[in-house]
Amino acid sequence: MSTHMLASEPALVQALSDAIGAAITAATPVSGGCIAQATRLQTERGVFFLKWGRGAVAKAFAGEAAGLEALAKPDTPLRIPKVYSTQEYSTQEETDTRAGYLLMEWIEPGAPDPTFDADLGEALAYLHRHTADTYGFEVDNHIGKLPQQNPRTGDWPTFFREHRLRPQAERARTQGRWKDRWNAPFATVLEGLDRWLPQSPRPALVHGDLWRGNVMATQAGGPALVDPATYYGHREVDLAMADLFGGFDEAFYAAYRSVDPLRAGYSRRASIYNLYHLINHLNHFGGAYAQQVEHTMQEIVS
Repeated sequence: MSTHMLASEPALVQALSDAIGAAITAATPVSGGCIAQATRLQTERGVFFLKWGRGAVAKAFAGEAAGLEALAKPDTPLRIPKVYSTQEYSTQEETDTRAGYLLMEWIEPGAPDPTFDADLGEALAYLHRHTADTYGFEVDNHIGKLPQQNPRTGDWPTFFREHRLRPQAERARTQGRWKDRWNAPFATVLEGLDRWLPQSPRPALVHGDLWRGNVMATQAGGPALVDPATYYGHREVDLAMADLFGGFDEAFYAAYRSVDPLRAGYSRRASIYNLYHLINHLNHFGGAYAQQVEHTMQEIVS
């Protein structure tokens, strides 16, 4: 095997070789991930993509695998990497040294087509037409390295209040990253969800963490989605997240709207949905996001 960190992971190498049914001949780090280790595996049966890690990282792989499998509907107009095998330790302590992994199809990257963003927007709108009877998902999963609760819930404002915003805020308080002056506007946000969010939008299959870093161009130039935090929710959560950090051109939004137009009031709803991601980033990365959290809460309640 070529020199790589996996050379010091004999148990992981053996588990992967058993899952693949062939020896690993080379393992090369892949850039881009900030939570799990990412590796390109060359084997006697072809090339695979591996994510692996320990502790909280290892706990996330089963939920991610379920999300990828849900997104890979037979008629999904987006490339989704196939899941081959996963190993995670859902009950392990943070100090557990066992390495969990997610073994996937290797998608060869390429240059995006000139119509890449438009193709992505249109395909996302069709993906959102896959629906369920309730909000949530078949399993809990993770947003980054933090847990994301997905219990089946009958109305959307309740789901977003109790299983998105409130848990993130409680975590921020526990970590000492929440400011007391946020209590009043945050309470107003929670109280206002029944007025500002639709009660029962169709429960659409969403990626859940849709920013530019989780979209790639295939070798053929078309869009592929990776690193999901999948669940059934209001379709606008994906569009709001795409807005949050930018990087998508107007053709993306125009193509989406050509398939499924947005309704009045989207701007405030987008701020509500992105408050979840901003508090999540506060919990992951600290005070650099505090100003955005505060500004977004004030924007919503004003």
